[in-house]
Amino acid sequence: MTSKIFKSILSAALAVLLASFVIITGVLYQYFGEVQEEQLKDELSLAAGATEALGEAYLKKLDPDRYRLTWVSADGAVIFDTHADAAMMENHANREEIKEALVSGSGSSTRQSSTLTEQTIYEATRLDDGSVLRISVSRATAFVLVLGMLQPIAIVLVIAVALSAWLAHRMAKRVVEPLNKLDLERPTENEAYEELSPLLHRIHAQQIEIKSQMRTLQQKQDEFDQITGNMKEALVLLDHMGRILSINPAARALFETEASCLGEDFLTIDRKQDMREALDETKTRGHADFRAEMNGREYQFDLSRIDSEEKVHGTVILAFDITEQVNAEKHRQEFTANVSHELKTPLQTIIGSAELLENGIVKEEDVPSFVGHIRQEAMRLVTLIEDIIRLSQLDEGSEMPQEDVSLRELAEEVCETLSDAAKRKAVTLEVRGEDGVINGVRRLLYEVVYNLCDNAIQYNRPGGKVTVTVAQRPGEVLLRVQDTGIGISPEHQEKVFERFYRVDKSHSKQSGGTGLGLSIVKHAVQYHHGKISVESELNKGTAISIRFDTSA
Repeated sequence: MTSKIFKSILSAALAVLLASFVIITGVLYQYFGEVQEEQLKDELSLAAGATEALGEAYLKKLDPDRYRLTWVSADGAVIFDTHADAAMMENHANREEIKEALVSGSGSSTRQSSTLTEQTIYEATRLDDGSVLRISVSRATAFVLVLGMLQPIAIVLVIAVALSAWLAHRMAKRVVEPLNKLDLERPTENEAYEELSPLLHRIHAQQIEIKSQMRTLQQKQDEFDQITGNMKEALVLLDHMGRILSINPAARALFETEASCLGEDFLTIDRKQDMREALDETKTRGHADFRAEMNGREYQFDLSRIDSEEKVHGTVILAFDITEQVNAEKHRQEFTANVSHELKTPLQTIIGSAELLENGIVKEEDVPSFVGHIRQEAMRLVTLIEDIIRLSQLDEGSEMPQEDVSLRELAEEVCETLSDAAKRKAVTLEVRGEDGVINGVRRLLYEVVYNLCDNAIQYNRPGGKVTVTVAQRPGEVLLRVQDTGIGISPEHQEKVFERFYRVDKSHSKQSGGTGLGLSIVKHAVQYHHGKISVESELNKGTAISIRFDTSA
């Protein structure tokens, strides 16, 4: 601002100075020119009178330095000249001032010198005898006058520049000081300049609008942070240079980084080749996806390019934990393969026996044995299908009618049902404890107790024992089935509840089990929000405990 004020003041000063100089020079030059001409006319009038009276004798006595007198006859011949030899001078009949004097009695003219630095003023008057007396004087031109004034002009110019700088600095300080004191947080409360009032009111209106927009943006940011903060999926936003703009807690946990990574290149926190290739593909094609294992879990990464107005503004990285999905798919494939195998084995036995009977190859006395074998395998198929149906119902989580069920009564009912199987294995069954009433699905709870007891009998030793204990505790009911059988090794204890998993496959075939019993137990307990645990030691026995929460 100081520079602009300085230039303005200096320009105004120079303009005024130049105008003043031109006007004063012109006026003074004209004024003194007119004075000189009047003086010249007076001099000519006196000389004319003396010349008429005394003639050439008067002119010869004159020795003028400032002016020149020339006496010219009526035909233009020079009679006398105070500065030159008249005989050597040319005819003056064609001179402007001479012609005017011969015609009107007086004449005047001004002629410029060849150097443009001088001009000569001529005044002429006609004498009584018809001759003409002319007087002339040289004077400097306006150009010479200007050249002579260069030094004072330069001094004045320096003074003008210095004065302009001083005034500009002082004026700028006086102008800027109130502006620097403006309170832009409260623009309408300022009293600096009345001319600034429209601007300050406009600033106030813009501040109100900006604050409103900031509140809206902050609200949107808070909503975005809350949404992304509660997401289980990992979300990362990158700018067009690949720098991190936003990363939610799930993504920070996945990539093992902190919130301070904002602004860093994303590849500094994830240098895997798959991610580099996906980012490059996203830049060219707009989208990329891949699967990768991180921290012992399987993730699906989806990358999308953010475009706006035909410009790339960034990239969105979204990571889904698909471990359960992958495991479920794997389990489904294993389940399908196992079901196919389990169904195929009895069917092949049934088909083989039926073909032998159909072709008459079986002896008459062996027919009942073959028919019994077919019936046994068919029942095994029915049992397997029923178990599969139960598991499907449990997987679907469909609602089933619930009632108060006494686990002790249920255990006694199961033991009575399995008494014949226990006698064949020479195993003793015992139920003890309290009623243990819980609210649940009676059919599913029956399946739990039945499968646990059936397994305890099948994998027991001759002369062994199965004890079912029901205990009522504050807020829970405990069901414990303990046997004195062959036991389960530690590496198999976590897998016995998987579908079709068998510790001893040869023994399972002999017992006719489907491999789904303990899996049904696990899902039925989960349906009732219970917890199941296994304690076992090889050749000493197994104890499976289930805790049902009754506080809800």
